[in-house]
Amino acid sequence: MAFRNSTRWQFRQPSVIPGFGLALGVTLTWLTLIVLIPLSGLIWRSSGLGWSKFFALASDERTVNALTISFGTALVAAVINLIFGVVLAWVLVRYRFPGKRIIDAMVDLPFALPTAVAGIALTALYAPNGWIGSLLEPLGIKIAFTPAGIVVALVFVGLPFVVRTVQPIMEEIDKEVEEAAATLGANRYQTISRVLLPGLLPAGLTGFALAFARGVGEYGSVIFIAGNLPYVSEIAPLLIIIRLEEFNYPAATAIAAVMLLLSFLMLLVINMIQSWSRRRYGNGA
Repeated sequence: MAFRNSTRWQFRQPSVIPGFGLALGVTLTWLTLIVLIPLSGLIWRSSGLGWSKFFALASDERTVNALTISFGTALVAAVINLIFGVVLAWVLVRYRFPGKRIIDAMVDLPFALPTAVAGIALTALYAPNGWIGSLLEPLGIKIAFTPAGIVVALVFVGLPFVVRTVQPIMEEIDKEVEEAAATLGANRYQTISRVLLPGLLPAGLTGFALAFARGVGEYGSVIFIAGNLPYVSEIAPLLIIIRLEEFNYPAATAIAAVMLLLSFLMLLVINMIQSWSRRRYGNGA
């Protein structure tokens, strides 16, 4: 018996993280209080409406239009951020130029700047009488108080997610990889498309998902530049606020539940694509 206990003690592996059990318990408790309970309350409140009433509220024309604008503009902004975020990260990693540190610090500005301040600043710039809007007005291009203005605001708040996700992976890619590709006869397009981008794809999809998720739920920077016109530039988070102010809690709950479901499904698809790209191309290192 003593030999069995001593043998069991000898083969017992210590925990990699000290206090793992306590840390896991605190993590799960915090996650439950902050995330799971509020989401469960939303689902429970939605289920109390009944299927017929829920579908009637969720399929309302104004609700569908607001959801379309929110998810559509967030998707467009995330694609723009993915493209230009990768380019910006490439410039910051591969080139040295005056003011590089200033530009690198400015990337994080949307994280520190209050979203309402960003919305007011963008509206002042892109309004018909603004610095940029006054130049676009004679060309018949209107940004502020249209869905295009929403895209501009979402690009502003979502760009750091892509840059800061892709930048560390780019720093791990040695220049020798590009030189080896050139030595083997690859041109610049082949080097970018077949050597560099596959390694950056998982990180790029992560930044895309983060930018998209931020765009769907963004409120402060959008309400000023959007104009908030029903059926034109009204976003779903604003419509939820409007329903709450009208004391129409069932409608607000239905809109929130639909946003939760659609966000979960789209993020699930993105994560599946990301997992596939990691299995195929590796971790990008």
